[in-house]
Order: sequence, then C-alpha cells, then structure tokens
Amino acid sequence: MKVVIVGAGVVGSSIARVLSQYEELEIHLLEKNADAGMGVSKANTAIIHPGHEDDPDKYPLRAKLCVRGNRIWYQWTKELGIPAKWPGELMVAVEEEDMKVAEHYLELARRNGVPGVRLVDHDELLKLEPNVNPNAAGALWAPTAGLMSSPMAAPALVENAVENGVRFHPETEVIGIKVEKGEVKGVETNRGFIEADIVINAAGLYADKISKMAGIDYFTIHPRKGEYFVFDDDAEPKVTRIVHQTPTPITKGVYVITEMNDGLMIGPTAQDLPEDAKEDTSTSKEGLEFVWEWAQKLIKELPPRNRVIRTFAGLRPEPPDGRWIIDAYDDPWGFINAAGIRSPGLTSAPAIAQYIAEELIQGKLGIKLTKKSHWNPYRKAFWFKTLPPQKQNELIKQNPAYGRVVCMCRTITEGDIVDIINRMKRMGVETITLDGVKMRSGVMSGTCQGSYCRIRIANIIARETGIPLWKVTLKGEGTEYGIGDVKILLREVKENAE
Repeated sequence: MKVVIVGAGVVGSSIARVLSQYEELEIHLLEKNADAGMGVSKANTAIIHPGHEDDPDKYPLRAKLCVRGNRIWYQWTKELGIPAKWPGELMVAVEEEDMKVAEHYLELARRNGVPGVRLVDHDELLKLEPNVNPNAAGALWAPTAGLMSSPMAAPALVENAVENGVRFHPETEVIGIKVEKGEVKGVETNRGFIEADIVINAAGLYADKISKMAGIDYFTIHPRKGEYFVFDDDAEPKVTRIVHQTPTPITKGVYVITEMNDGLMIGPTAQDLPEDAKEDTSTSKEGLEFVWEWAQKLIKELPPRNRVIRTFAGLRPEPPDGRWIIDAYDDPWGFINAAGIRSPGLTSAPAIAQYIAEELIQGKLGIKLTKKSHWNPYRKAFWFKTLPPQKQNELIKQNPAYGRVVCMCRTITEGDIVDIINRMKRMGVETITLDGVKMRSGVMSGTCQGSYCRIRIANIIARETGIPLWKVTLKGEGTEYGIGDVKILLREVKENAE
C-alpha cells in the first residue's frame, strides 16, 4: 500500500518515521523546500512542553498528545542523536493574585496526568531559579519540561526514516490530488504524478490549501508570528530553568530559556497575521520591545542588550478555534489531515504520528499493519567535539579533515561538515544548502553568525558536490550565496601577480 505524506516538517517527518516500522507500507515523503524542516519547524522556542497548559475539555487531543509526546521525546532524542536537556519549567506568578492562575494549571496538570507538577512558594522559587524576579509570589513547577535542538529534529527524523525504507522527495510541490469514485488515487506534483492509496496532509501553514485539493474545505490556516532575541553564548546572567509568566487571556507570555548552545533566548510574541502572510518572518521594533519588556518583568537581570547576536521570527499554523485537525475521511477515502498543528506541535509530533498510525490508519480506515522485525530506531551520527581526546586523535590520523575547525563558535570541523553532506546525499537531498548544514550542526549560529565560517562551508559544499561556489545556496534556488562568476577575481589576482 502506497502512502504519500505531504510536508517534511517535524510532524510529517515523525509520521514517516513511525510508518516506516510497518511491513505493508511503501512511504513517500514530499517536501516543497530543498530540505526537511525548512518551514515552521526550524524557528521556535524548542521547548518540550510537559502538558499542563491545555484544557482537556476544550482541547482533548492536544492535552493527551502533548503529555504522550513529552515522554516519547525522552527516547527519540537519544535514538536520533538530537541534543536535548530536561531543566524543568517554572510558570511564575509575578503578583500574588497570579497564584490563582497557577492553581488552575495545577488542576489541568492533574487531569492531564502530568507527573511531578506542584506549586512552589517565593523562597523555593528563588532556589530553583536565582535569576527570577525577586518579588515574584511563587510559581508552578513542572519538572518534565525539556529543551531540544529543534532545527535538527526533522532532518534527523527523515534520515532515520530513509534508512528504514522511506523515500524522500525534496523540492517536490503538490499541485493537485487525484480522487476517483470517492477514493484517493495519488498526487500531482511539479515533478509528475505519484500514485497513492493514502495521502497524509502535514503541510503546516499550507495544510488548508492541500486539504482543499482533496475536497475537504471546512477550515483555513492563518500564520501567528513569534519574535525572539538570542544572546551570545557567554552572555550573563542566564537561567537554569525554562521560565515564563502565568498566562493571561491575551497571551501565554514570553519565555526565557538557556538554549542548547548555552545562549539565553527570550520570546516569543504572538501576532496573528492575515492568511496571505505565510512567508512573513520579518521582525519589528514593536514586537521586539514587547519581548524585552515582558522578559524584564520576569527576570531579575537580562544580559546587556549589546550582547544580542540575533533577532528572528518564526511562524505557527493557527487553525480557526485552536483545535488541531487530525482526522481520516470516508470521502475521499484514504485522505488524512494533520493540519493546524500549532503549539505544542513540536512536543506532540511523535504522539501525533502514533495516533495517525494506530487510531486512523489501523482504526478508522481498518488497515491491518504488521511491524517489521528488523526496524532500526538509531541514527548514526556523532560530533567530533564530543569525543574523548584519544578518540579525537585517532580520528584525525584516519582523516585529517577532523583536525581542521571550520566553525569556531560551535567547534565544528571540516570532517563533521563533510559527514553531514554525505548523510544529506544518502537521505535524498538533491540541493545541499548552507541552511541544511546549519540545521544539522548549529554552524553560523554563534557569535559571528557565519561571518567567519559561512564562506568556508560554502567552499566545502562546492567541492563535495562539484558545483561552482556561486551556485551554492542558502536554502535552495533563488537564494544563491554568491552572484556571478567569482572566480574572475582569482584570475585577476593571478594575472596581476604574473
């Protein structure tokens, strides 16, 4: 049975990985961008939420799958080699009356089955997080909250899925869905027709468009923008926990975290944009000032503003009433929506994938599936910098490229980058991009923001793929890093020297 998954963000990639466990399925994962995870999934707060913020009466699926997803990520991050940590989360009551709000979320935690959640008073709060607002009344403590290198997630998931038989089709945009006699027959793409018995729509911000192609036209998706500050890795002070204020009727508030590379990050805003602004990732003075002001209320002291190394904005797909649209349909039979997956979508992605496999494909569609006897959950990947000195020395003797550091901020070597490029090729990525290498390694995201290493990485990509330097792109066609035949500069230097 042929399955086509539309969209290789963290949700679509998780679905591909879960379905790769079954004998009966031939799985095709389609992505319109040059690589997995280049859409919504690469820009977010990277929190693995504990699951105590969703009301099970209003959002039963979100409440259930968030808690389940949190637990699954404990295992998946280890299997896939995705950097993660579990510092726990403090929902801070800045004012005394905010403790009533915290009590409400304590009750939601109890109903959702989130372990270890409890109220802490002012003194315990300061012990758990010394850099919190010293006047805060207390907090709700959720110890199972975690953080991960979220840009790495989708590429790692797809890499493992491909190793288990999934076929990845990057730069493949769906332009139509063929339906005959009430059944899905396949998808029309910019690269031709792909037959399918089941089509799973995980197209993020464009899931409403894909759904309409199948005749399912009862919802729209609009983008919700979140703006962030990122500080230099060594900028102090920092927080040791995930910290945010008790939510208000208007917003969940700004988060303050120390991300995986040890840089403090604050954000996001929550600005609803019109439906036609699904590519608007611009930042604004007003949005960033909002983030700064909220963070100052929450934290005793932020690093100096001149230690900010980057501001950015991410987009989230917001359905009309906040409800995820995860369903299989009788007409057309074989079409499944995984649409409107707004926060906590990153946390819930593994659980969403399992829900689709178990409750929709096997349950609602009645398709019997058998798990493979030799399915491999592990991704072969390592970082030179994490190896003990003896192993590093041995590896450098075998391959001197591991002795040449290319990214000083993240200590990523030429050997690491060549390994990434080779893994991208095996995965099926046709256009090796700077952003693709960045998502997998963190290069170009440190103090220099790529001013030192970007040209070096571009040269390695050009060498390893056999393309001219000026054809290396940031994220695919139309985003070329260089313009024109830059080799003419080298020729002029040689002629002048002669």
